[in-house]
Amino acid sequence: MAAYWAARCLRGGREGRRFDSTLSASRLTSDEVIRMRNELFTKEKERQLSLYPRIEKIEVKYTGKSHPGSVFVMNKALSTPYNCAMHLSEWHCKKSVLALVDGEVWDMYRPLTKSCEIQFLTFKDEDPEEVNKAYWRSCAMIMASVLKRAFKDEYSVNLVKAPEVPVISGAFCYDVILDNRLNDWKPTKDNFRSLTRDASKLINKDLPFETLHVEAKVAREMFQNNKYKMEIIDQKASQNKEGIVVLHRFGDFVDVSEGPHIPRTSFCFQYEITAAHNLQTSQSELIRRFQGVSLPIHLRAHHTVWHKLLERSKRLVTEEKSVKAAAESHEAKDETEEGKTLSM
Repeated sequence: MAAYWAARCLRGGREGRRFDSTLSASRLTSDEVIRMRNELFTKEKERQLSLYPRIEKIEVKYTGKSHPGSVFVMNKALSTPYNCAMHLSEWHCKKSVLALVDGEVWDMYRPLTKSCEIQFLTFKDEDPEEVNKAYWRSCAMIMASVLKRAFKDEYSVNLVKAPEVPVISGAFCYDVILDNRLNDWKPTKDNFRSLTRDASKLINKDLPFETLHVEAKVAREMFQNNKYKMEIIDQKASQNKEGIVVLHRFGDFVDVSEGPHIPRTSFCFQYEITAAHNLQTSQSELIRRFQGVSLPIHLRAHHTVWHKLLERSKRLVTEEKSVKAAAESHEAKDETEEGKTLSM
């Protein structure tokens, strides 16, 4: 019976809408949790901006192939790599996925904090590894946003984590724990189509991915309702002496994510949520790994190729398989590069 109502809820039918009135007032709804985190994110962002009451100027030197040596006078803690790209060309604005700031991979909408050197990364670079990782990461975050709201308020959805898996694994992933009343539920093709439609709506809204570095206590306040995120926050904070945690937001959805991410949701073109696998873990709750596949607007595929990618994305992706696949990919790449060197 729970599976039937879950399916109705995912389709957004009359039964799904009536769930709103049956929710217990003793806990926050998914929408209330999202709203709370969004408001705290905005509040902290405004607080950080207030630390710079006087606009300070910084110099940003562009070291890319076109216009090398160009220097932009930008605003400290306000200007972003995207603002720098605007000084170059429309092409740089549309094609740049990430920036390299003094050699560090940087979000396009992350403010610059000092004078620096900058260049831009695209999907068609000779080595797009960092760009591909950012794209997969962002696709997973979009899926998490969809899943958090998919079941209205009748069934709880706890977001656990987005496993860092390479593009070569065949699918991006997000682990979630659904209400235990849904333990026997198996998503249908219609369910996945419904989830994909919700993702497409977010993609079409062209929402920017924002970055915010916060103290651990701020992140804990945002995610106090999720013990899994609290564990990740403590882990991330322990990895640097300042105890800083990186958050990302698009629209009103906030997640704990190191990033970097793609600039906007509209960078996604072909996108589908395709599978959900039960994971065997030591946790008492059932963890489900939702998976999907996507191609960016800059790298579209013929429908026959896309169909093959869809089928491949349905296979369970594990961290162990991903590490092996990545290692094999690097070995093949090294052999290719060695061959090129020898042939020259």
